[in-house]
Amino acid sequence: MHRVAGYFVALAILLGSNHSPALAQEKSLTVFAAASMKNALDDINAAYTAKSGVRIVASYAASSALAKQIEQGAPADIFASADTDWMDYSITKKTINEPTRVNLLGNSLVLIAPKDSKIQNVAIGPGFDLSKLAGDGKIATADVKSVPVGKYARASLDKLGAWTAAEPKFAMTENVRAALALVARGEAPLGIVYSTDAKVEPGVKTIGTFPADSHPAIVYPVAATGTAKPEATGYLAFLRSSAAKTIFEKYGFSFLVSPTT
Repeated sequence: MHRVAGYFVALAILLGSNHSPALAQEKSLTVFAAASMKNALDDINAAYTAKSGVRIVASYAASSALAKQIEQGAPADIFASADTDWMDYSITKKTINEPTRVNLLGNSLVLIAPKDSKIQNVAIGPGFDLSKLAGDGKIATADVKSVPVGKYARASLDKLGAWTAAEPKFAMTENVRAALALVARGEAPLGIVYSTDAKVEPGVKTIGTFPADSHPAIVYPVAATGTAKPEATGYLAFLRSSAAKTIFEKYGFSFLVSPTT
């Protein structure tokens, strides 16, 4: 009996030693990020996991939807928004650890068309007639009342005097990537997205850029949530690193902070 018992003790020790490295690698973080960040952040997350061993689970959607999900108790460690409004909202709801907030990235707003469209470069400025340009087709962007890219688009078109005529032609989607897909599939002849979105979708081309002074500055703040795991600190530091800066800039984002390492 003693011999059998000893065998099981030895087996338990062996199994424990075999599993302890796996347990060490089971650390993970859940990141809720604006849909427009997907390609760049996927690369950054892979780099961070390779460096730290911490697995990143990313959920991409409209910033508005993510902020609401966090408010309702969704288990997120990091929130990355495509505008300051939804980060501010989350702070007022006390779901964000405010001292961890940093305005990390910038972007620009562009007008796109399917890659085979006959529409070429468009000068976007005061008096710009977007409705005429769309003809009988739709203009795709995300919801102008809540989703950041839609809000930026509406603000710009209001300032340029193009919104009233164009409004009936808008096809509003749940996030920027859904609008991008509509144009890429040829279901909408025009769309308004971020320049970074147009850059990663071969099915579209950029035909114009909205003046930066026609809409609020496009700023992506990131922060840890109020319920974030301790590992969130290291991840946020990595987002500010030179390695992350290189990846974000490769995808067309502007980096708004001085890299930490």
